[in-house]
Amino acid sequence: MHVYVLGKDGEAKIWMEPTFELVRNDGLSWAQLTVALRLVEERQDEICEAWRQHFRR
Repeated sequence: MHVYVLGKDGEAKIWMEPTFELVRNDGLSWAQLTVALRLVEERQDEICEAWRQHFRR
């Protein structure tokens, strides 16, 4: 399970399961990445539930 984070300067891919980790960063600054990682981690349960409903898993 993963999520893409898009910004005006680039994008990042974050795995949420089986472990929470940054997989790729293409152009986001460390400040942008830090905010994105914090927000995704804080809302991980909500994002995972929406992901499961969307893909019916």
